[in-house]
Amino acid sequence: MARKPVAREAVLDAFETLLIEEGERAATLDAVAKLAGVSKGGLLYHFPTKEAMVSMLLERLDGLLAQDLGAMADAPEGAAAYFIKSSLWAGTPLDRVFVAATRLAEVAHEEALQRFAAAQASWLELLAGDVGPAMAKAVLYMGDGLYFNAMLARGPGGPMPEVAADLESLLAAVDRLRG
Repeated sequence: MARKPVAREAVLDAFETLLIEEGERAATLDAVAKLAGVSKGGLLYHFPTKEAMVSMLLERLDGLLAQDLGAMADAPEGAAAYFIKSSLWAGTPLDRVFVAATRLAEVAHEEALQRFAAAQASWLELLAGDVGPAMAKAVLYMGDGLYFNAMLARGPGGPMPEVAADLESLLAAVDRLRG
């Protein structure tokens, strides 16, 4: 009898949560099974190794990034403004898997590092089409800085800091970069 796909997603969600909240070392098979509410055998049915969970998490990242890149390419306000606006933590599935995969990159997980390099190259390509190749990295760094500083100001589980003025300032800078 095949296991429900829901159990597989629950295991992957638990792995993602452990990576976000406690880091890669704490995301053991036992801890994932416990958080997912499945037996270790149930976990192993879906993911025979931790690396199998990592692979599926990175596939989740790829799928959500592809959707976001499509939205960025089609954004009426332009790729740069979309990138800046979407650089705010919103608790979306993309935000969560991005942070979880970052925890893998922190421990030099080669595949995670490769996925981030590919994502960055895709963002830069779209940004270059909007603001030119010379300014694409400036916009990339604006978005990264906005995300990072909001994360630092927030702290674990705290409220999001007010960034509306910063966001407007960065969007105005993007307009100047286009000019």
